[in-house]
Amino acid sequence: MTIKIYHNPRCSKSRQTLELLNENGVNAEIVEYLKTPLSASDIETLAKLLSVASVRDMMRTKEDIYKSLNLKDVSDETTLINAMVENPKLIERPIVVNKNKAAIGRPPENVLAII
Repeated sequence: MTIKIYHNPRCSKSRQTLELLNENGVNAEIVEYLKTPLSASDIETLAKLLSVASVRDMMRTKEDIYKSLNLKDVSDETTLINAMVENPKLIERPIVVNKNKAAIGRPPENVLAII
């Protein structure tokens, strides 16, 4: 399996993480998730690989859309996942996947543990 980076080229942390992968000789498959949105199943898989307690841990909780949808008060995981499917901007970035492990590149050095 190829290493994948769920990437937003407009995000500085995402660009820094991609650069860090390249500097370490990793040729990652780039998935621009805003252009190619993830399915609910994809998000569930990423949550398992990240070992997060809740999918909220992989959400951008400071986004305006998070606030406007009142997601802070939502405890249902399916509702949170569906919000990310419908609004991919809510997904924290970047996420790097290597086989059965994943890491959020915040800071970018977090991904070094899985490559």
